[in-house]
Amino acid sequence: MTDIAAETISPHEAGCAPTASFLFTSPHRSIRAFGVNEKIRLSASGAAHADSFLQTAVRDAIERASLLGQENPIVVGAIPFDVRQPSNLFVPKRYDVISRDSLVPEERDCFCAPKVVAIRSIPEKEGFKDAVMRAIECFRAGKMSKAVLSRILEIELAERVDATAILNALLKQNPNGYHFQAPLHDGAILLGASPELLIRKDGDSIRSNPLAGSAKRVADPQQDDFTSRKLLESSKDNFEHKLVVEEIHEALRPVCKRLTTPNAPALMNTATMWHLSTMITGELANDDTSALQLACRLHPTPAVCGYPTPESRSLIDNLEPFDRGLFSGIVGWCDAKGDGEWAIAIRCGTVNDRTIRLFAGAGIVEASDPDAEWAETGAKLGTMLRAFGIDAGACASCL
Repeated sequence: MTDIAAETISPHEAGCAPTASFLFTSPHRSIRAFGVNEKIRLSASGAAHADSFLQTAVRDAIERASLLGQENPIVVGAIPFDVRQPSNLFVPKRYDVISRDSLVPEERDCFCAPKVVAIRSIPEKEGFKDAVMRAIECFRAGKMSKAVLSRILEIELAERVDATAILNALLKQNPNGYHFQAPLHDGAILLGASPELLIRKDGDSIRSNPLAGSAKRVADPQQDDFTSRKLLESSKDNFEHKLVVEEIHEALRPVCKRLTTPNAPALMNTATMWHLSTMITGELANDDTSALQLACRLHPTPAVCGYPTPESRSLIDNLEPFDRGLFSGIVGWCDAKGDGEWAIAIRCGTVNDRTIRLFAGAGIVEASDPDAEWAETGAKLGTMLRAFGIDAGACASCL
């Protein structure tokens, strides 16, 4: 079965890989990988355990890379939202640890806004709002507390997309995010600038920075400050945020000898959004526990799925008219020592020739307003639309 087998790439095929097959940047450590030694297309279900199919395959692939002469080999790539689906991981031929400052975005003086041939939202506005109302009915019936509902903006352009130019734009407009470029098995490329760190492991130290509760930024400084304070005081957004933080704390507590979780969230901002943010830090009881194990222990969090997880995932399956794939999955890396970093795949999209698919979601709780949640997804789509040079006016009917 394809979802329980590691695929070995021939030397000839690996040599034909792009110059940079994977890129992940963060304030902590940035990785640029080249070529492919082995692809690992395994389900991440149960992969919080060291003896799982996925973790065993990753260790074996890393060991084979070490025998070929690599020093401290790594596994890189992405894991889908639905961990029952095959992962999109690989061990590269080589990699560099780089300074993010060295990735100076290229100026696009000659850049021309692409011509949009067709655009559609999946689902459309009324369908999304209906899904929000149906989720709220479930909350009122006491079946669950939160569900994250999302949509995809599918855009066809007149010309082929330059993925490198898009990544440069993301680096320039979101310098503090977690940037990623990852090749996918179907030939597409996953690009994004996520604000959300799922997990970082460095020795026995760990860090997680869940975000939940958002508000669109505005141009006027005074109004923007008012928006941020209103978010910080919002009972609806604080309730949504608390669900996420408590779930992550409880998931990490059994593997930590020290775990610190602030009592109240702080504010984080991007170019387009304000977010409620909590920085969770800890010390592992056993530093042999890898970053990939920790990521699989946490994913999917209530920030991208809901609470409780089984019920919210079932509701998402019923209400969303598409398969998320890697959207709201996780992307990152883990080395032979178990150190690594994984971000949540939001503020992202896929590029495949002239077709781009952008993703945005919103956390729905009982106090949610369908129109406001639609507007929130539209605001979140702004990050990628600007990177592609697409005027929001061309997408007005979908935002």
